Amino acid sequence: MKIEGTKEFDAPRAVVWSVINDPAKMAKTMPGVESFEIADDTHWSAKVKVPLGLGGLKMSMQFTKLEERPLEFASLNAKGTGVGALMNMTTSFTLSGEGDQTHMDWEADVKIAGPVGSMGQRVLQPIINQQVGNVLSALDAQVQEAKTGA
Repeated sequence: MKIEGTKEFDAPRAVVWSVINDPAKMAKTMPGVESFEIADDTHWSAKVKVPLGLGGLKMSMQFTKLEERPLEFASLNAKGTGVGALMNMTTSFTLSGEGDQTHMDWEADVKIAGPVGSMGQRVLQPIINQQVGNVLSALDAQVQEAKTGA
């Protein structure tokens, strides 16, 4: 399932980059993070409870940074395992803009296998769209916090 979109930030590109390139700040944007651990600059993990309508799905997530071009582009892979589900997601962010405005093009390719995956795209798409909206709102909050130095 491929999803993509854009997001405008009222912040310089360097500030937006500092947030999307910081695993600890990105962890704050993900719904249901229960614990978080950084292994090194390109690998980190999290225990999350993914909200899936009726209750949540507990997953262990492994993140790997695949590529980065500072202030311009980053991509990462997330693999998750939980009872009844396997998830593999590759995301990328492309930043552009000058001054105090930053434009971000993003895309994600999400694959879910197992009983949860068998619910089908029609069921999962609205849930994923809602979670993406939550992540983008939380990302904007982290960017604004970074911009003000709070």
